[in-house]
Amino acid sequence: MLEANPMSVLTIDAGTTGVTALIVSENGTVLARGYHEFGQHYPQTGWVEHVPEEIWQATLAACQEALDATGTTPTCVGITNQRETAVLWNRARGNSPRRAIVWQDRRTAGICTELRDEGHESRVTDVTGLRLDPYFTATKLTWVKRNDRRAWSGVESGDVVVGTVDSYIVSRLTNGARHVTDASNASRTLLYDIRTRQWSPEMCELFGVPASALPEVVPSYGRVGETDPDVFLGLRIPISGIAGDQQAAMFGQTCYQPGSSKCTYGTGSFVLLNTGTEVVEPKHGLLSTVLWQHPDGATEYALEGSIFVTGAAVQWLRDGLGLIDRAPQSEALAASVSDSAGVVFVPALTGLGAPDWDPQARGAVFGITRGTGRAHLARATLEAIAFEVRDVAEAMANASGKQLPELRVDGGAAGNNLLCQIQSNQLSVSVARPVVQETTALGAAFLAGLGTGVWESTEELARTWQLDRRFEPGQRDDTAYRRWRAAVERSKGWADLG
Repeated sequence: MLEANPMSVLTIDAGTTGVTALIVSENGTVLARGYHEFGQHYPQTGWVEHVPEEIWQATLAACQEALDATGTTPTCVGITNQRETAVLWNRARGNSPRRAIVWQDRRTAGICTELRDEGHESRVTDVTGLRLDPYFTATKLTWVKRNDRRAWSGVESGDVVVGTVDSYIVSRLTNGARHVTDASNASRTLLYDIRTRQWSPEMCELFGVPASALPEVVPSYGRVGETDPDVFLGLRIPISGIAGDQQAAMFGQTCYQPGSSKCTYGTGSFVLLNTGTEVVEPKHGLLSTVLWQHPDGATEYALEGSIFVTGAAVQWLRDGLGLIDRAPQSEALAASVSDSAGVVFVPALTGLGAPDWDPQARGAVFGITRGTGRAHLARATLEAIAFEVRDVAEAMANASGKQLPELRVDGGAAGNNLLCQIQSNQLSVSVARPVVQETTALGAAFLAGLGTGVWESTEELARTWQLDRRFEPGQRDDTAYRRWRAAVERSKGWADLG
């Protein structure tokens, strides 16, 4: 029998490769965690899919592990998730007619080109703050409509609903009682008008998605339903916080003031700049996106730079090339040389995101000589991550007219001291790493607890943030950065060559 603990929060972080569950105390410390991976499916080059049922089973396993470690009943649950991934499921039964199409999937590049050639991109950007790219949800649903009539017939009949991973998990937690998403996730679909804060009939028509199949859009915190004990580990607790992973990381990093920024180093890297209540025009390859929506409807926004491959590049060193046995070994290997000896790695393994946005770009390594060793390639990989973030930071400065005063960092690669120092050097600003680096899950906990009174205000939450280490800028290697930009230009359009 679980002992009641009214001041702890369960958070579900449904990421790209696995689900993390945390139990978070009222002072913002992590009491327990659970983690469970799920399968990655690559049916064709450039295609990435997940089995929704495997995500749900991983959710149950991770939550059970965290709950078992504390023996307490949390007061509420918050959810954060990989964004843009398109999921279809039968609302009544919970089963899915097909695999989910993951945010990394590039199969809809042709659909994007078609819509762009028809002159739709500027209007899409005006309404949604996004751009026509395979990254986003709507083109994935268009692909299903065109290519999987069996699955789409359920959408047309009303038996099957569509949404992002947060919607799917809420549906499973409530045994089908609630079909909702929050504004931050809705703003990543290409179907949501970020100014009217509603599903856009115009975008639904453009992409061929019936609005009736979409979830209700709710605020990012506040009670939106409760878990069904028959399907969720015997628990009946309120669901009171939902946010996409990058917005949740901003909330966990307590970046509540306009001008504050963070970078999450995960599979990809995502740099967000809080722009307050202003929707800043998404110039220079950036996106405008909802940060979070308050229960009274007030909405805050961000500029975002989305980089598709960063941590995944280190994984490629490990799994693809066998240069290291574990990802953390990249730091020592890269630190064994003073520089990359002119080697430049462009990790466009799934195309290029911000600021270049080229789905046809492919990874490339330049500058190899007889003297090149694995340490130089490891160093070039860490430098590439820092260069990608510098590209985005400079685009943000150009779009907003303001330089970043500081960059808060989190995610797996944020534990790499060499990377953090190179990043600070390249940005010429301090890089701050918090004690709790699982800020995505922490942000979902903060939202859920704010929605149920565990915390009374964002000011109270801000006081929980603790610094682990601050990296101050040293000498910046602009020559290496110029080589990087030249290499990026050469990698563009490679897939078009056949």
